[in-house]
Amino acid sequence: MSQMLNSSHTGAIAAVGNTPLIRLNKLSEHTGCEILAKAEFLNPGGSVKDRIARAIILEAEAQGRLKPGGVVVEGTAGNTGIGLTMLANARGYRTIITIPDNQTQEKIDFLRLLGAEVHAVPVVPFANQQHFCHQARRLAEGLPNAIFADQFNNLANRRAHYETTGPEIWAQTGGKVDALVAAAGTGGTISGAGLFLKERNPAVRVVLADPLGSALYSYVKTGELDSDGDSMAEGIGIGRLVPNFEGAPVDDALQVDDRALVATAYHLVREEGLLLGTSAAVNVWAAARTALAMGPGHTIVTFLCDGGQRYLSRLYNPVWLAEQGHSAASTGFGFLTD
Repeated sequence: MSQMLNSSHTGAIAAVGNTPLIRLNKLSEHTGCEILAKAEFLNPGGSVKDRIARAIILEAEAQGRLKPGGVVVEGTAGNTGIGLTMLANARGYRTIITIPDNQTQEKIDFLRLLGAEVHAVPVVPFANQQHFCHQARRLAEGLPNAIFADQFNNLANRRAHYETTGPEIWAQTGGKVDALVAAAGTGGTISGAGLFLKERNPAVRVVLADPLGSALYSYVKTGELDSDGDSMAEGIGIGRLVPNFEGAPVDDALQVDDRALVATAYHLVREEGLLLGTSAAVNVWAAARTALAMGPGHTIVTFLCDGGQRYLSRLYNPVWLAEQGHSAASTGFGFLTD
C-alpha cells in the first residue's frame, strides 16, 4: 500500500508512525537483555491502532470506496475507533462507532468528544447478530457513501504493519532483533510486523502475549481454539481465527493473567516512568519472560499500545482494583517468576 507513504500526505495522517523505541531500563538490567518497546502511544490518536486507521482510510480512498463527505463505520473496543475518528475528521468524513459497553468510560467519552456517533452496545458472543461488529456492518450497509472499516477482516490492517511497523523496528535496531513479542487484538500487528522481520531474518522469534479469556494461546500451542478464564485487558484477545491473524508466523505463546498485568503496569509507572494501558502491560510482561527464557544478550522488541489515561477509572483506580481482588502494591521482580 504505497499510498500510505506518499509524501504529499500532510496533517494528522502524516504524523502516524515512526514512533521511537524506548529501552525499558530496569527490566533490561534485570534480564540481561535489551528490552525495547515501540512507543505507539505517541501516535496522534494515542495508540497503535492509528496505523491501521490510516491504512484503511487511504486504501478506501484509493479504491474509490470512500468519497468526499463519506462515512466511516467501525465496531471497536475503542482505540481503532479513536484513530479512525481523528483521521476521518482531518479528511472530512463522519464516523459512526459501535463499542461494547464494558469498555472504559474514558474511551467512550473520548470518541464522543471527537464527534463520533457512538453506539455503546451490550456484550454478546460473536455468533450473536447483536455483536458490536455485526451491528457496525449493518449500519454501513444501510448508509450511502459509507464504508465498514472491518479491522478484523480487512487485510489493509496486516499490510500496514508489514509496510511500516516491521521496517521501522528493523531500521531502529540495525537488524539486531532476536524476538518480537505482541498481543493480538485483530492480529495485524504481530502478523504484519512478524512477517516482515522473519523475511529479513528467519531466526527472529515471534511470541504471542495472550490474556486469559482469549483462544489464541490454545491455538498456537495445540492448533485448537479454546479459552479459559477472563481478563481486565481491553482490546486484545480473540475467540476466533480472523484473516489478519491467519498465517501469522508465531513461534510460541505466553498466557498472561491479571495479577501479572497489574504488577507490570505498576512497575512501568513506578520504575520505568511510563503510564500505559492494559495491553502494554501484557506485552511487557511477556517480553520480560521471553528475555529470561532466551538468556542474556538478546534484543526483545514489544509494543506500548496506548497510554494509561484511558484506564484511570479501572486499572489505576485503587477502589476498582480492590473490587477485582488486586492491589497496586510493589512486588519487586517477583511478578516475573511467580
